[in-house]
Parts: sequence; structure tokens; C-alpha cells
Amino acid sequence: MKGLVRRVVFYVLTAWVAVTLNFFIPRLMPGDPVQSLMIKYQGQLSADAVQSLYVLFGLDKKTSIWQQYVEYWGQLFRGDLGISFARFPTPVSEVIAQTLPWTVGLVGVATIIAFLLGTSLGTFLGWRRGTRADLLIPATTFFSSVPYFWIGLLAITLFGVTWQVLPFSGSYEAGLIPGFSWQFLGSVISHAVLPALTIVISSVAGWILSMRNMMVTVSSEDYVTVAHAKGLPNRVVMVGYAARNAVLPQISGFALSLGFVVSGTLVMEQVFSYQGIGFTLFQAVGAKDYPLMQGIFLVITLSVLAANIIADVVYVLLDPRTRQEG
Repeated sequence: MKGLVRRVVFYVLTAWVAVTLNFFIPRLMPGDPVQSLMIKYQGQLSADAVQSLYVLFGLDKKTSIWQQYVEYWGQLFRGDLGISFARFPTPVSEVIAQTLPWTVGLVGVATIIAFLLGTSLGTFLGWRRGTRADLLIPATTFFSSVPYFWIGLLAITLFGVTWQVLPFSGSYEAGLIPGFSWQFLGSVISHAVLPALTIVISSVAGWILSMRNMMVTVSSEDYVTVAHAKGLPNRVVMVGYAARNAVLPQISGFALSLGFVVSGTLVMEQVFSYQGIGFTLFQAVGAKDYPLMQGIFLVITLSVLAANIIADVVYVLLDPRTRQEG
């Protein structure tokens, strides 16, 4: 019980610090987003309208920064993330709702595939160390060190330009109306193949290497030796004893990876012109769109915290020793 209370206090404190930084950091950046909005409308705004914009966006110079901070918390509790500067007058929640599913669908699925594939191959390579299977290690080391945007450019060159078998730009074919039709879903899947393949190839190597190293370490433990001495099948010892303990550090990394899924892969989304939340964040930073930046950062923070909570639960299920109270 004490351990649970400590975790809850830790996560609440972390959320408070993240939201506080989320509020102050954009306001410390140089520039005035309201003035940028006036330039967009070519100065056709009265003084009263300009003052109303400052009030609307929570940047009223007549209000102290601490009062703005309190009001910001009040908005969060009401579920109000504000109005986007760059996409005025669209609410931030609507902008995030339009872009987040694309990123979660693409990066989330690719991350899960990379984790399952990398963990499985790493288990096999670690268990069969010293055999011809080790010939795959140099290849995994190479791909783990190659920037993923380079792999994306290579995929575009081969499959999009040279062979022209897959689309390499956008999220779906231009002119299609989004909906649950086979034509639209097929277009979405075909446009997601190359970005997903890029993510899987660039990240699977890290999962393979880390799982292999843990399997090599765990294989020399006494409980694995005892399992062999009992005459248990080799497959049972590998999966039920060695892999079950070796995978524990992987769970923590996987949880963080899932948490950061909502942040998208910014460079990948730029390379493939994919309409994800990562590219939206990049645009928000360039436009000094405080509410949109804060909304995206908040979603990312909460996702990472939720992923860590899930990781704690999985740890307890996989390793009974963590149930012991300190």
C-alpha cells in the first residue's frame, strides 16, 4: 500500500511540474503571437479587438503572470485547451483530435510491431549465442546506428521513385473523402506502408540488441541452470524462465516508447508529408502558437505518465518481487 501511495504522489508531482513548465516555457520565448496574428490580417484590427485577443488567449498584459497561471489551471480542469493562434478560431482540442489519430495509428502500430519482432529475434539470438545466428548482430548494429530519416529517403527512392510500387507522400490519395469506405481505407494503408516500414527498420535493431544482451546475462543465472537440470524442454526454459526475466527491462523501454507515440516522429512526418501531430507541433513552434504547443505537450506528458503506470502494473504481474513493500 505504501508503495502505491508513493507512486501516486510521484506521478501527481510529475504532472504538476510538467504542466507548470508547459505554461511558462512558451511565454519565455521571444515574440508576440498576437502581433503575428495582426500581420496575418494585415493590421485590419481595432485596438479593442487586439486587446480582446490578448484576453482571449490568456496573454492580457494587465493580468499578472501568476493570475494567468491560475486561470490556465482552471481551463485545464474544464477541459479547455484554448484556441489556436495559427488556426484561429479553431480550438486546440479540435486540432489535436484531427491529427492525433493519424500519428497513433501509424507510429503506434509500427512501434508494437518493432517491439514484438525485436524482442522475439533478440530472445532467439541470445539463446543461440555462439552459433551462426550471431551473423545477424553486425546487421542489427548497422541499422541501429543509421538515422531513420535516411532509411525513409532510401525507401522513397526505391519503392516510390525507382519502382513506383507505393505512394510516398501524404496520408491518403488526394480527392478522396475521409470515411469508412474500402477505397479510403486502402489508400490510408498504402500511404502508411513506407513510413511504418521506416519506423520498424530503424527501431527493431535496438530491441534485438537489448533483448539479446539480457538473454545472454540471464542464461547464466542459477534458476536457468536448475530448470535445465530438471529436464524441462529447451523451449520451456528459454521462454518460461530466461525470456520472462530478460524482458523486464524491455517493458520499461516499451512503455516509454508507447508514451511518446503521441508525439509522433517529426522528421519522418516531414519526409513523407504525413499529417501527424509531430508536424503540427513543428508548425506550432514556428508560429509561436502557445495554446497549441501547450495542448500537444500536455497530451504527450499525460501519455508518458499513463505508459509508466501501465509499465508498473506489468512489472508487478511479471515479477512478484516488486510486490514487496519497502
